[in-house]
Amino acid sequence: MSQNLKSVQEYFDEAGPTDVTALFTDWKALIDRLAAKVQTRFALERDPSSEAFESFSAENGPSGSVRAYSGPEIDWMIHSHMENAAMGFVNVHLTIWLGPQVRVPHFGMALGAFPQGWLFLDSVPRSNLVTDLDYYDRYYGPFNEEWEQVQAQNDFITPFVSRSAHVRASLSPIAYCFMAPGDERTTNLVTELAERQLDRWLTWVEEAEPVPVEEQAALAAQDEAARRAIAERDPANEMGDRFFGEEKTQQLIRALWGGDRVLPRPHLR
Repeated sequence: MSQNLKSVQEYFDEAGPTDVTALFTDWKALIDRLAAKVQTRFALERDPSSEAFESFSAENGPSGSVRAYSGPEIDWMIHSHMENAAMGFVNVHLTIWLGPQVRVPHFGMALGAFPQGWLFLDSVPRSNLVTDLDYYDRYYGPFNEEWEQVQAQNDFITPFVSRSAHVRASLSPIAYCFMAPGDERTTNLVTELAERQLDRWLTWVEEAEPVPVEEQAALAAQDEAARRAIAERDPANEMGDRFFGEEKTQQLIRALWGGDRVLPRPHLR
């Protein structure tokens, strides 16, 4: 069990320089394809606050990009990557935070390497799953068996358990968070899971009942508070500090949660 409680930094440091460019290419292609599908469905506009991060880099190889979008139905969507693939580190994101017009869970996905492959994929809850049983029964309970099967049928994956209690608290009970070798088995499994999750999420959005207008401001505030806390308390921010320095990393964190956004939030349009 202790091996599963290592941090991203520890895995990276212990492995030493490992070229994961091929895996980065696969991860980025998958995220790009999913992001394009989302942009086909939703009216989205690039937030000007993220234009400064279209492309950034540091000495000795690290580079990245952060693109933030918003629209009538989407509060904040991040399509980003940060990598030093030649040395063994990759982080690629597609996170989609809905506006408060519906209570559908947010779509959270991150792919990584440090240097083994890594997946985070979750339906980010917007209600208390212990007490809101209707919400749980609709978006979580029906998919527990599927979650169990993925763990049981793929012996090459290893659960990634964060040492951060805040990170563990932010995960739903059916979140996928695991490491695996950066080979075809992993890319095939991750692709299958990600495509199925996104298609399911899009169906949820289509079928969702509207949230009463008088409840939307509170839900929007709750969403932003969660997004900010997740971005600011991510233990892997240390890797950004290493590659790009603390000042640049803090700017990137603000971009991830929308601290400098220009476009209005959906409930204020």
